Parts: sequence; C-alpha cells; structure tokens
Amino acid sequence: MQVLDHNTQPLEKWRDGVMTLMRASATVQSKQLCIFDQFCDPGLGAPMHIHAVEEVLEVYEGTAEIYLRNESMIVTANQSVLIPAGARHGFKNVGTGILRVRATLAAAIFEASYDDRNELSRRYVPQDA
Repeated sequence: MQVLDHNTQPLEKWRDGVMTLMRASATVQSKQLCIFDQFCDPGLGAPMHIHAVEEVLEVYEGTAEIYLRNESMIVTANQSVLIPAGARHGFKNVGTGILRVRATLAAAIFEASYDDRNELSRRYVPQDA
C-alpha cells in the first residue's frame, strides 16, 4: 500500500495566477485516474479545452464560472459539474478570493487540447513511458 502525503507535495505553477497540487496520476502508479487541486487568483482559471475522457470539476472554495459547450453556470463550494468526454469547457474565478477547484479525470495522464495552442497539453507522464 502506498500512502500519498499531500501535505508534502509541492504546488506547481500551471500559468500565472494558477497553482496546482497533484493528488494522483500515472506518476504515482495510478492507472485510471488523474486528480488534482487548482488554486486560482480572481479572474483566472482554465482556458477553453477538451479531454478525451470524462471529468468532474468540484468547487471546494470560492465561486467559479464554468463554461460547458455553449453554456456557462456559476458554481460555488460543495458543487460539482460533470464534463462529458470530448466536451469543450473551461472555468474562471469570478469571486474576490482564491478559487479552489478539484479536477478528477478518468485517465491517469492529463491530456487536453486547448484553444490556445501555447498551453502544455500533456502532464503527469510516468518517467518510464
């Protein structure tokens, strides 16, 4: 059994104003899940993108505007949105404090296709891959 101590894991800067704490991925031998927390400054979040797998976005703290296909919704603490595989989506912090969101993807390696091609599209690949 492997215990993942999230208290000792470093935060990773994904983009200006967005920090990420990886909880589970292929880098720790996860086979089917990628779970991470993101901490977003006001006005910031995840740009529009798609995944080949289903995702759950859960707001733990703050207020997010989540975009799914051609809709947007306001989501607050203790609310989640199920993102279907292949659905274009993104989110941003519309509150005044830090937004904390947990993302759970049905794949151990994070892969996304962003509208902005400058975004890094693949993360948390095991070293032996």
